[in-house]
Amino acid sequence: MTRKSLFSPIIFAFLVLLLLIIIPNSWIEKLIPESRISQAATELNPVMFQGKYIQSKMLEDNRYLPMYGSSELARLDAFHPSNYFKENPDGFVPFLVGRGGSISIIHFLNFAEHTEQLKGKKLVFILSPQWFQPRGADESHFVPNYSSLQGYDLALNNKIDSDTKKKAIKRLLHFVPVRDDLLLTTIYQGELSNDPWVKRKAVLARPFAYAYRGILQKKDLYYSLIGGTSRNREITRAVKQKDWAQLKHEATLEGSRQATNNQFLVINSQYDKIKKKVPSLKGYKRGASYGRSVEYYDFQLVLDLLKESGAKPLFISVPVNGKWYDYTGFPKQGRTSYYTRIRHQIEAEGFPIADFSKHEYDPYFMKDTIHIGWKGWVYVDKAIKDFYNDDHITQKSIQL
Repeated sequence: MTRKSLFSPIIFAFLVLLLLIIIPNSWIEKLIPESRISQAATELNPVMFQGKYIQSKMLEDNRYLPMYGSSELARLDAFHPSNYFKENPDGFVPFLVGRGGSISIIHFLNFAEHTEQLKGKKLVFILSPQWFQPRGADESHFVPNYSSLQGYDLALNNKIDSDTKKKAIKRLLHFVPVRDDLLLTTIYQGELSNDPWVKRKAVLARPFAYAYRGILQKKDLYYSLIGGTSRNREITRAVKQKDWAQLKHEATLEGSRQATNNQFLVINSQYDKIKKKVPSLKGYKRGASYGRSVEYYDFQLVLDLLKESGAKPLFISVPVNGKWYDYTGFPKQGRTSYYTRIRHQIEAEGFPIADFSKHEYDPYFMKDTIHIGWKGWVYVDKAIKDFYNDDHITQKSIQL
C-alpha cells in the first residue's frame, strides 16, 4: 500500500468532520422536520434529555405540557397521561422529560438552559421518594444522565441568579464527570473563588469553553436531525370519554388482572424478577428514612430556578408501596417525614402540589414497589387536567 493510499481515508475523514463542523447551525435546523418534536414527546430518548434543541422547540410551542420526572414516566399503561390525554384531548400534549436517575440536580441543569422559555410556562414535575437517600444523588445515577452541553451552558450563563448558580456549581463539583473536565472546572472554580489568579485562568478559558460548547450544540443538532429510536407506546381507547369513577374502577380491574402472584400487589412481571430474593429482604430497611437527605438541597435549587424564571409548575408527590415498605422494615415515620418535608418545601415557595401520600396502601395505586401505576395514573391525570384548566391552582395545593 502506498503512503498516499494509506493516508487518504484519514484525510477524507478529517475533511468530512471539518465540513460537518463549519456548516452553519441554521442550515442544519432547516433540515430537522417539524414532526421530530411530536415524535420526541413520548420517545423518552436520553439524547433529547441531554440536548437543547428539541426541548427549546417544545417549550416554544403552547401545544405541549412538559412533564419532568424519572423512571415512572416509562411505566406505560392505558391510564398513563400520554395515552389518557391522547384519547381525551384537553388542549395539550404531555411531553415526557426524564428517565431512571433523573434526579433534582439533573433537572436543574436542564431548566437552567431554558429559563427564558419557562416564563409563564405550565409544567408538571413528578417527585420520587427514593431520590431522597441520605447522601443524595450518587455517581451511578448522575453519570448516565449528565449532559456536558448543559454543564457548559451553566458555566457560560450570566442570566440566572449568581447565588443559585454558585450553589449549583459547588454541588456539581462533587461529581466525577465534572471534576474530570479541566476546562469546565476552571470556569466553575473561577465563579467560586476570590483568588485573582483563579479568576484570571477562568477568563482565559472562556473562549475555549465557548468554542467547545459550539461543537456540543452542533452535535445536538445532528442528533436531532437523525432522530431517536421509536418506542412501542401502549395505545388503547379504553379510557376514552369515561368519568373518573369509571376510570378508577377499570384501573382497579386492570391491576387485579396483572398483579396476582404476590401479597404486595406488584405487577407479576416485576415480582418475578425479585421473587427469589424476597425472603432475604424482610426487615432489611429497619432504621431507614427519606426525611434527611442532600437531595433536599438539590431540589431547592430547582425550586429557586423555577421561581426566578417565572415558571408555573405543579409538583406531584408520589407515595411508595406501603405493603412492601412495611415488609422491608422501612419505618412509617421515615416515609411520612419525607412527605411532610417535601410538601412544606414546595408550598413555602408558593407552588402547588398534588400530594398522594395517603395512597400508600391503596390497591393498584402503585405498579411495583416504587413506581406509580394503574389507579395512580388516574389520580395524576385528574390533577393535571385540573391544573391545566385552572390558573388559580398555581396559588394553592390541589386537594385530593
